[in-house]
Amino acid sequence: MRLFKARENIAKQEKEKYFVATPRQLMWWKFKKHKLAVVALYVLLLMYFLAVFAEFVSPYNIHVRHTRYLYSPPQKIHFFYNDKFHLQPVVYKLKFRIDSITLKEIYYEVPEEVYPVKLFCRGERYKWWGLFETDIHLFGVKPGGTIFLLGTDRMGRDMLSRIISGSRISLSIGLIGVSLSFIFGLILGGISGYFGGTTDIIIQRIIEVLRSFPTIPLWMGLSAALPMTWSPLKVYFAITVILSLLGWTGVARAVRGRFLTLREEDFAMAAYLAGASKWRIIYKHLLPSFLSHIIVTITLRIPGMILGETALSYLGLGLRPPITSWGVLLKECQNVQDIAHHPWLILTVVFIILTILSFNFIGDGLRDAADPYAT
Repeated sequence: MRLFKARENIAKQEKEKYFVATPRQLMWWKFKKHKLAVVALYVLLLMYFLAVFAEFVSPYNIHVRHTRYLYSPPQKIHFFYNDKFHLQPVVYKLKFRIDSITLKEIYYEVPEEVYPVKLFCRGERYKWWGLFETDIHLFGVKPGGTIFLLGTDRMGRDMLSRIISGSRISLSIGLIGVSLSFIFGLILGGISGYFGGTTDIIIQRIIEVLRSFPTIPLWMGLSAALPMTWSPLKVYFAITVILSLLGWTGVARAVRGRFLTLREEDFAMAAYLAGASKWRIIYKHLLPSFLSHIIVTITLRIPGMILGETALSYLGLGLRPPITSWGVLLKECQNVQDIAHHPWLILTVVFIILTILSFNFIGDGLRDAADPYAT
């Protein structure tokens, strides 16, 4: 009987907790029930951690060429060696020979030469974000050995290091691009929806003109207009601005529709009758009322920005070497024969797909959590 009453009290406390919880708490509790969204959140956090600490996590400098290991396949990590199981993982010495018939380099492992994989290992020197110079890497092997977990490219550069470094550009361009497009979309969409009249007509006609252009050809035309003499940093910001200027129209339409509905609500009219200015009503009352909708839309539009940069760079109209992004890496494996003989070159696609799916799952979870009282 006591156990039954204790369970009833616990259930009662859980119900009461929902009545006194803030909207943010309700959204978080509902979001946690979406298992795929939670897993995707951790995946994205890992991706952005790798992007921030790319130089530290990467075993090699992305520009260093290992000329003795051109098109080297991914190396295996071994826990069984010397006929025993060891907690210390190792890699074997990697050598190659020339096939007498095809004249191709064939790489093979030499089990007699073992190189332990060590954490916080010293290697090639780098500057983290151009600020702090060090030679400490997350993992590596002692000099004489190699650890190409995802193989090397045609110049002998480590693919894992290049993919991790490329994530910094590709992931940041999504966040920055969406932030800029949402600023434009919120301002112009809010003005159009709340003020209406001639202002609304002008803004909507501009949106219709921009949306009438085919997206890919328009991206190609604007990107091709960038001067070839620009530095990689200028090209990066230019691509970000181009993607932002083309992505705000959908946001503006959504914000306008919400404003047309909410501006006649009681709370907006009460604020107006109380003497609040129109800008204060927009900023303090209307925008917070559909903030959850904005957050969901952001998470669903970031993948579009990432794919936009990837597509432009793949076509040779976006970012260009020596800058490294996922699109630049994919451009280097356009040759079908290269992919057939060296399939690890296209592993960048796995990271792109994983990132896009993670953003979509998080957006799906946030969409459910935006209405925390729904069953």
